Amino acid sequence: MPKILLAEDEEVLRMLVVDTLEDEGYSIDEAADGEEAYNLIKQNSYDLILLDYMMPVYTGLELIEMIREDQNSTKIMMLSAKSQSSDQQKVLDAGANYFMSKPFSPIQLVERIEEILGESE
Repeated sequence: MPKILLAEDEEVLRMLVVDTLEDEGYSIDEAADGEEAYNLIKQNSYDLILLDYMMPVYTGLELIEMIREDQNSTKIMMLSAKSQSSDQQKVLDAGANYFMSKPFSPIQLVERIEEILGESE
């Protein structure tokens, strides 16, 4: 069963995504801020990390850079309302593999995750 980390400071969105992905059979860890996410990343192995761009303590962008410094090859998808192409490029340049603009539907997210995890098989 693929293991996913969701780092999202907006509680309602985090609960919606966790419920949706658990219903699809994924194992989900969740973090409410960048520090909590980074601690989980150091302790666990994930098939995919979903990061919000704007979070307390460490932003999603800072987290990507920290993860990549550790030579971590885990797939990373940024979820963000900052959807201008310059923001997307910053995220990809930092080391994210994918970018998904908010708002998104749970179905869109599941389809994208299935695509991403299917690529690694």
